[in-house]
Formats: sequence, C-alpha cells, structure tokens
Amino acid sequence: MSLADTAAGVDGAFTSIPIIDLSRCGTPEGRLATAYEIRDACMRVGFFYVRNHGIPQSCLDNVLAAAQTYLSLPMGTKMKLHHRTFGHFRGYNPPLDSNIDPANNDKGDFHEGFEFGCEEIEAKAYDEKRAYDGVMAGANVWPSDDCPGFRKACLGYYHAALNVGKVLFPLFALALELPETYFDDKTQNSAALMRILHYPLQDGHPEIDDDTPGIGAHTDFECFTILWQQPEIQALQLMNTERQWIDAPAINDTLVINIGDQLALWTNDVFKSTVHRAINRSGKERYSIPLFFGTDYHVNIEPIPSCVSAERPAKYTTITAGEYVNKRLQDTYHKA
Repeated sequence: MSLADTAAGVDGAFTSIPIIDLSRCGTPEGRLATAYEIRDACMRVGFFYVRNHGIPQSCLDNVLAAAQTYLSLPMGTKMKLHHRTFGHFRGYNPPLDSNIDPANNDKGDFHEGFEFGCEEIEAKAYDEKRAYDGVMAGANVWPSDDCPGFRKACLGYYHAALNVGKVLFPLFALALELPETYFDDKTQNSAALMRILHYPLQDGHPEIDDDTPGIGAHTDFECFTILWQQPEIQALQLMNTERQWIDAPAINDTLVINIGDQLALWTNDVFKSTVHRAINRSGKERYSIPLFFGTDYHVNIEPIPSCVSAERPAKYTTITAGEYVNKRLQDTYHKA
C-alpha cells in the first residue's frame, strides 16, 4: 500500500500528542523504528515531542536569560532594530506588529519577538552558504552595547537546534520510504529562521482582551519547526479534525516538533501541517523559541511520487522554498 493510500484511512481526531525518544537513532534498526513512530505522528497529528534531543540545559538557560535581558529593554531601544527598517524580516517586532490570522483577529498578535537566520558564531565577512538565498537573502541584525551577550547566546542555541534538525531530516526520509540521504543535497545551507518570542502581560495594553491571541491560528511555513517552550505555562494549542483545540503543554526535557507547509506540500498532505495557535491566559509572561527548518531556499518543492495516486492526485504546483516562505511572511507582517 502506498503512503497516499495509507493516508486516506488515518483518523485525525487526536486528543494527545506522542512523545518520541531519539536515543535509539545510533543504529539503523533504531532509526527505522523511530521513523515509523514519526510517520504515524505526522499522519495523525502533525506534531510530536522528542526526548533525548542532545541540547544541554545550560544552552537553554543561556538563551532564555539573554532573551529576557534583551526583551526587557525600553521599547525605544528595541525599535532601533525594527525589522521594517532593515527588511528581510530580521530583527525586532513589537506587540501587535504581525497578524497571522486577520480573518479572525482585528487587533494583531500579542507577542514581541526577535528573528534571525543562519550565521556562524565566528562571524564571516562573506558567508558562502547564503549565496543561494534568493528572495530570502539578507543579513542578521544584532544589538551590541545594549545587550552584548545576546548574539552569542542566540546563535549557540540556534546551532544546537540546527543539529536536532539534521538528525530529523533522515528520519523523515525513512518515514517516507525514501533513502536516508534524500534531503542531504536539499539542506546544504541551513535555510532555517529562529524567533525569540515573548508573550507579555496584558497590563498597560487596554486594547487587549482575553480573546486576543499571542499568535493566531496558523500553519508554519517551513518543513518543520523545533520549538522550545517555557515550562509550566500553557499556551500552545492544536486543532484536530473535529475542530477541537488540544493543549500541547510544555513537558520537561522535550522539544515540540511540528510539520510545516513545505513538508506538507512535498508529501501532498500525507504529512499534516496542523493548524495551531498560542493563547497565554496564565497571568504570567511566557517565552518560547521556534526554529523553522526548511530546505535550501532555491530548492523546488514538488510532490514525492509515493504520496500521489489516482485517488490522491497532486494538489500543489511547484514552488521554490524561498518563494513560499517569503510570500507567507509578507502576508503575516504587511497585513498586520
């Protein structure tokens, strides 16, 4: 039975999110068993947690402390790096600056954040890996004297999370009955964006009410997202096929992985890019850090043959990864 045929019988009315242990990935047998678990999660839920991801707690502590320091600076200081000043969606975005679900939200998304792409910790005057970024080309911007340790802590976590993504791509290939190396030539240049997100308290924002989302209902743009979320503060929710919102709480020592649109396009929706949102009603500030991991921006995305059948014809036309991400970001920020 093809993957396309298998997907037709999947029940997407999930009420929980699976947890997958990456510690077995040291052997071919372990990788295959893990890939089968990932396949089931991607078909039914589009989300899963991973344990034993290999990122030290000290790395997470460092980036959280740096995020709290930078995002506690005065608004005027942070706005020096407003992304609209520099273009290419790098830099700072203030609360309500974006709106990912304007049809259901007339205020904007109530979070602030800082976005950046791949960069070596030891900065290069010319980074050859960025030569093919096309419509997504653009340099990162960083605070200097205002928050001197921010760049180092952010890039330290960025590269640690990037390594998790490099473990996952071969597992996704196996889950799709492809050679482990299938994505290797499509992921040479780390086309991944990271956002440092802060969901502030509503105090001082009279225009905000309990129904204003931190981030409105949406799907992610890239192949998959690697998300760290602050412990003990519930905000993330996923929508199942019954249109019920299912909580995705922070679980200690795990990361959340979710399928994004690029992998859904590639798999002809065999893998689900699940609608989700973040609503922080905890009465506490919340931080989260997603890494949106995609293929290199010049790569064409077109359906994998095993995900297409007579009963499940190809749904999407070919598009480059960079063109797709750029369009979605334009929609998010320019319609806010």
